[in-house]
Amino acid sequence: MSHLPDDPLIERTLSSEQVFDGALLHVRRDRVRLPDGGESVREYVRHPGAVVVVALQADGALVLERQFRYPLRRAFLEFPAGKIDTGEAILACAMRELREETGYEAADWQHVGVMHPCIGYSDERIEIFFASGLRHVGHAWDEGEFLEVLAMPVDAVEEAIHTGRITDAKSITAFYRARPLIHAVLGR
Repeated sequence: MSHLPDDPLIERTLSSEQVFDGALLHVRRDRVRLPDGGESVREYVRHPGAVVVVALQADGALVLERQFRYPLRRAFLEFPAGKIDTGEAILACAMRELREETGYEAADWQHVGVMHPCIGYSDERIEIFFASGLRHVGHAWDEGEFLEVLAMPVDAVEEAIHTGRITDAKSITAFYRARPLIHAVLGR
């Protein structure tokens, strides 16, 4: 798992060019020196990073949302998540996204870890948070944002993962990373 400069697997950047510069995504094409001395091209997406929040209600249900995802042309069941704004602290982003998308604020927050969802073509990282002590204050959706907020018991979320009803990688990863904290709060 080394990423030190003397790692024998390191590919060194020889040149880099921007291929696309969008509102969210930025695509680059780099020419690299391979470990064996050869050269190759690497195309990848630069992403500002995101957060995902596993939020536990007092009744033991988890807060999820159904949201249409255009690239796959269908609605997905997932945990609240969103892009980190430039200069924004990850906890502030998690708090903002939970409040905006679901209308909940949380008294207790724990950073669970990080995941890298698309390591073959993107530098995106998703910071995982667990929130409890929820209080509903009303959502504040962004313009053009449409979603359904719902609550599901922990066992139902796990079943939805195993039956393919939840296929979103960030939600699956976040659930399993947060599961020990969920059980600790619920006393299981």
